[in-house]
Amino acid sequence: MFTTMLSGWTWGSIVIRIVVSLVIGMIIGIDRGAKRRGGGARTTITVCLGATMVMLMEQYLEEIYPERLDISRIAAQVISGVGFLGAGSILVSGHQIKGLTSAASIWTCACVGLAVGIGFIDGAVVLTALWLAGVHLVPYIEERVYKYSRYITLYIEVEDGKAITHVSRFLKQDHCFTDTFYVDKPKAKGQHFQIVTTFKIPRGKNREDYQRSLQEIKGVVSINEI
Repeated sequence: MFTTMLSGWTWGSIVIRIVVSLVIGMIIGIDRGAKRRGGGARTTITVCLGATMVMLMEQYLEEIYPERLDISRIAAQVISGVGFLGAGSILVSGHQIKGLTSAASIWTCACVGLAVGIGFIDGAVVLTALWLAGVHLVPYIEERVYKYSRYITLYIEVEDGKAITHVSRFLKQDHCFTDTFYVDKPKAKGQHFQIVTTFKIPRGKNREDYQRSLQEIKGVVSINEI
């Protein structure tokens, strides 16, 4: 509907595209900001408007030089280049990685901006609605699935190699199916060995019991579920 109405190159069409880009960028940014996540409204609005302007510029150049321009080239550079901006919102802290959703949101915002800029507003609106529904509903679905999952991933800090052996032996003796078991050595004096392990808990036992049992092993400093 809107795509057909805005397919022409008119002043009204240009203004509407920029306004829609501003609104969509603001919606995505406010959603991220409300959760105290990176990629807030100012960032997403800027990315979305910038991407929209790129497509408007391409369409403008195509109007002037219809036989000398490949309209997809500049847009392709936006898609690849915005990845550097998204990378700035990814933080690696010890055993955890944060900011992946924020980085993906910035990239998606650029894609939406390109769609609005070329006049494909129907697709941009539908994508934004589905994206918002997805990021809000998926956590509830994941929570229910994880609640009944018998797989658990733990980050364990231990004092020495003996404690690593004790942890590994405990999991084997309790008939746990160990999917992964990674060990990182201390990188500086005063740091501990780090274990990241994913295993399947036997039926009839729960996560809390395992964490308490592992915490009682000699040499185990701390345990966190990730």
